[in-house]
Amino acid sequence: MGKVKIKRKSTLIDMTAMSDVTVLLLTFFMLTSTFLQKEPTIVYTPSSVSEEKVPMNNLVTVLVSSADKSGKLDDPSAVEGKLFISFTGDADSTFSSEKIRGMMLAEAISLYNDQHKNAPVQLNAREMAEFTKINMFGVPFRDMKEFLDMSITERDKFQGDLTNPKVGIPIDGNKKRDGRLNDFQVWLQAIYNVAQRINNEQTEGLSAEERQGVQNLYAALMRQGQGIAVKADKDTPFTTVQLVFDNLQTMKLNKFSLMTALKSEDEPTN
Repeated sequence: MGKVKIKRKSTLIDMTAMSDVTVLLLTFFMLTSTFLQKEPTIVYTPSSVSEEKVPMNNLVTVLVSSADKSGKLDDPSAVEGKLFISFTGDADSTFSSEKIRGMMLAEAISLYNDQHKNAPVQLNAREMAEFTKINMFGVPFRDMKEFLDMSITERDKFQGDLTNPKVGIPIDGNKKRDGRLNDFQVWLQAIYNVAQRINNEQTEGLSAEERQGVQNLYAALMRQGQGIAVKADKDTPFTTVQLVFDNLQTMKLNKFSLMTALKSEDEPTN
């Protein structure tokens, strides 16, 4: 009996359609994703079971640096507790991040110069414009001009060196709101003043939608405690973070959030 021959079929699969779908999905995720902004130092936030999300817009973030974990420094705690701030505005153009940063800088410089008439900070229009493009910064006011005159690459390298005494916004235990403020408190006072001004003066001539955006910005910063977030490392001593809390409360910013990473309820706590 003759052997039955089975007709061979091609194993080639046309992947054209799959490739098209893959490209479309990749494009979709690239256009809809929110990319993380670069920060001067990496911190690993403590875990908690809270599911309340920190908003992406209308947010002031205070970053607290942790001790050095590279093992290269003789004293790892020497770089701990340095402060950086970022301002993020609305997603639309009503109060964009650039506009908010410009308002914050102008107010902060004015407040600082009132207290330091012998050594005022003088920034030109180009330097002011450069500041509006910076996501996160951490330098004393006296070094702000030098910082803004650097290129983007130089600024990143400058802020990345936490051993540099010029890196980090100065802070101390001052609890007198009506006295001479430290640099961090000047920024906090600027936040308070700008939020009040936006709420009181910036609503004239705006549409109902824009007016709602103003109210949302004010509420986030002043009333709900979601507009100011402190981000610190899980290994940073509480006394270091408490200094930041004390400064916030001294400046009447009593509602703020602490950024944490989500953990399960049955995860053990040290």
